[in-house]
Formats: sequence, C-alpha cells, structure tokens
Amino acid sequence: MQPERTELTELVLDVVDQVPTGRATTYGHVAEAVRARTGHGHARHVGQVMATWGAEVPWWRVVRADGTLPRQLRSGALEHYHEEGTPLSPHVPVRVNLDRALWDPADAWVPPAGVGEHRA
Repeated sequence: MQPERTELTELVLDVVDQVPTGRATTYGHVAEAVRARTGHGHARHVGQVMATWGAEVPWWRVVRADGTLPRQLRSGALEHYHEEGTPLSPHVPVRVNLDRALWDPADAWVPPAGVGEHRA
C-alpha cells in the first residue's frame, strides 16, 4: 500500500522535475528548498518520496551528498548521465561530480503558485 500523496510529496516531485538536464542535486538540497517554503521537509522524507514516486520525475538527478545513488539504481542512472553529459567523478564509478554539476534549488526552484514563503 502506497503512502498518502501529500502537498510535501508534490513539492518534492516539483523540485526534482525542475533539475536541469546534465545537473544534479542532493536529497538534502531538495529538503532545504521545500522546508524554506513550508517549514517542513527532511532528506529522509525526500528519499521516501523518491522511492515511492521517483519514476515520475528524473530520479537520477537526485543523489546522496557524496554524489552517489543506492547501488540498485546506479546502472540505470549511468545511462542517463552519459546521455545528458552529467559530469562524473573520474575516481569512483557512477558518482556525480557535484563540484561541477550541483544545482541548488534554493537559488533556482520556482514553486507552484500558491506556495508561500515559510514565516518563522
């Protein structure tokens, strides 16, 4: 049984859908962008959303803080990285070079209409 699809789920998917071709972001960066708008969201939540609904968006563009993905996703991601020209680490197989490829949604994400800034 799938968990309920919440507004936070939709926002996570919206952020991921906006990651440009050939770039990547991290679970933590996605969480920070969502949290800045709503006051809620953590990297683990982003991981749960991606595990459940990630096939709807370019899932290979969201990586761990070290630029890697879970082992079972790496071969599928590698094909996308080559197609998109995503910079990879020359030292570790299937690791995105975040120094060159990082897209920070805090600077660039355009949230859907109706999502206001979080007020502390």
